[in-house]
Amino acid sequence: MADKPMRSTRPGGYHALGPGGLGIKDFARWYRRQSLEQWEKLDLAALERIARLVESTRAAGSFIWVCGNGGSAATGAHIGCDFGKTAAARGRKPLKAVSLCDNTAFMTAIGNDLSFDETFSRQLENVAGRGDLVLLISGSGNSPNLLRAARTARAKGAKVVSLLGFDGGKLKALSDEFLLVPSDQYGVVEDMHMSIAHVLTFYLKQKNA
Repeated sequence: MADKPMRSTRPGGYHALGPGGLGIKDFARWYRRQSLEQWEKLDLAALERIARLVESTRAAGSFIWVCGNGGSAATGAHIGCDFGKTAAARGRKPLKAVSLCDNTAFMTAIGNDLSFDETFSRQLENVAGRGDLVLLISGSGNSPNLLRAARTARAKGAKVVSLLGFDGGKLKALSDEFLLVPSDQYGVVEDMHMSIAHVLTFYLKQKNA
C-alpha cells in the first residue's frame, strides 16, 4: 500500500488527506500508523515543562484561558471542562480553566462589530492578568485571531502555551512553551492535541489523589 499522501490544492484546506482509493480497513491501518508515529515522536520534555506551568498557575490561583478555532475550539471546550472538573480533587486548589471558545454571544458580537481576528484578543483584554496562562490550540499555528491572542496575552503579563501541528507556524515564536505534533494530517494532529490534554488532566488527577 502506498503511503504517499494525496495533496489538496484548496486554499486553507487540509494539507494532506491520505492515500486515495483505499478500502476502509487499509485506510484505518494507514491512519493508525500515522498516529503511532506521532506518539513515538511526542516531545516529553516539552510536555513536562507545560505540566509545570499548569501546576504553577493553579498554585498561584491564576486562570487558564483556552482558545482555538473549528475542531480546536471543540478541543478547547473539552479542555476547559476537564481541567476545571476532572482534574479537581477534594481539598486541593481547583484549576481555574475557562474556554474562550464557548462565549457565543461575545464572539459573534466581536466578529460582527469588529473583526473575527479579534475574537479572542478582545476577550483577553477583559479577563487576562499577570500570572495567567493562555493555552492556544492550532493545527497550522497561523490563525490571525490566535496570533493576536498570543500578543495580547503577553502584553497582559500572561504566559502563552500552544499545542501546534505541521511546522508550528508563527505561533511558535509567540509562545513561552509549545508542543508540536509534526504531522501534515489534521485528524492526527487534532487527535494528539486531545490526547495530550487528557494526559495532562489525568496526570493532575492522579497526582492530587
